[in-house]
Amino acid sequence: MQLTTRTEEDTRQIGRLIGKLAGPGLVLALYGGLGSGKTVLVRGLARGLGVSEQTPVTSPTFTLINEYAGRLLLFHADLYRIAHCAELEEIGFEEMFNGKGVVAVEWAENCDRLLPADRLEIRFRDPEPEIRILSLNACGQHSEDLLQALRKQMEAS
Repeated sequence: MQLTTRTEEDTRQIGRLIGKLAGPGLVLALYGGLGSGKTVLVRGLARGLGVSEQTPVTSPTFTLINEYAGRLLLFHADLYRIAHCAELEEIGFEEMFNGKGVVAVEWAENCDRLLPADRLEIRFRDPEPEIRILSLNACGQHSEDLLQALRKQMEAS
C-alpha cells in the first residue's frame, strides 16, 4: 500500500489511524532518512493509542527507547546511533516484543534482524520537499490484518 502526504498533519493522521486500529503485539519498522517523517508518524500513532495530548512524543535518539501509556503501551525506539546489534541485546531490546503493547522502531534497518518476523514495514521517501510517500508492507498475519483494516478505513474516508 502506498500513501502520499503533503503536510506533517497528513502524516500524523495516518499514524493516528494506525494507532486507533492497533492491537497488542503490533510492531512498526520505520525506514527513511533524516527528516522523512518517521517521528511525526509516531506522534500520530501515540495519539491514536490514547496517549495524552499533553505528553510530548519525541525521538529517543539518545535514550534509545521511550515508553508512553495509552490504551496500549507504546514503545518508541530510535536506532539511529546503534553501531552494532549487540548493543541492543545487552539492554534487553527484544523484551519490548512481548505482545503487550505496540512497538515503533525508527531506523529499523540498523538492526532489523532483531525485529519479529510479523511486522508492518513503513518506508518513507521524500521525492520533493513537501511530499512524502509512505510504502506500507505487511510481514505476517497480525500486520496484514491491520493493513487490511487501514485500507478499509482509508476507502471509507
